[in-house]
Amino acid sequence: MARIEELWERRDALVAGDPEAGKLIHEAIDLLDTGQARVAEIDAATGEVVVHQWLKHAILLLFRHAEMATMEVGPFEFADKVPLKSDYAAAGVRVVPGGSARYGSFLDRGVVLMPSYVNIGARVGANTMVDTWATVGSCAQIGANVHLSGGVGIGGVLEPPQAAPVIIEDDALIGSRCMVVEGARVGQGSVLGAGVILSASMPVIDAESGKEISRGVVPPWCVAVTATRSRTFAGGDFGLPCVLVIKRLNEGERHDKAQLEDVLRTHGSAV
Repeated sequence: MARIEELWERRDALVAGDPEAGKLIHEAIDLLDTGQARVAEIDAATGEVVVHQWLKHAILLLFRHAEMATMEVGPFEFADKVPLKSDYAAAGVRVVPGGSARYGSFLDRGVVLMPSYVNIGARVGANTMVDTWATVGSCAQIGANVHLSGGVGIGGVLEPPQAAPVIIEDDALIGSRCMVVEGARVGQGSVLGAGVILSASMPVIDAESGKEISRGVVPPWCVAVTATRSRTFAGGDFGLPCVLVIKRLNEGERHDKAQLEDVLRTHGSAV
């Protein structure tokens, strides 16, 4: 950690291809790649997100240090500074053709990648499905037993290094074409209906009370959909976007797809 921070302080003098710096950087990235370290995690005592900035610094240093190279994978050719992950079978990960993950990301056992993409620094928990055309941005933290449905966009963040990444906790279901960005967070067991946009500044409102629960955080064991709320401006009344919690699930309750569809369709949404 200290040596990476020291290297970060003199990053402007870093020369691409420097072997000593390269060794330090790759040792740190290997920790991410193998799941021994993670960019961010939730503090069990406080419930707050803790960001390990030195690992973000290592990723940013990798981009400064690495040199462009041509990589061939079967009939495909890439030109990049960072290679793709490999040895999926040994890791117990299933990757359908068209799916890829960058070196420095971690895929736990049982992960399934449909034609999708996982960027450096991201972590995907055990038995999670990353469905077709879903993307997991840099440093995003995806829990175990999560389903990222088709076309889901999970935002990434590298700079500033202290910024918290998107966190999707265990057992969540993220509906088709949802966008979760800017360090937003979805609690354990929660469901986002199709097309929800959740950012750090997005109001999350309880449908029963009409009260704002949070900005950018969907609590655990909820079903939430996209909605609008009326606001008056000089030019008239306009509907501003929000996320609406329409149902509370029992803690530990598994998602019954048929029941979820009934709940969501009642409110004009879908998974």
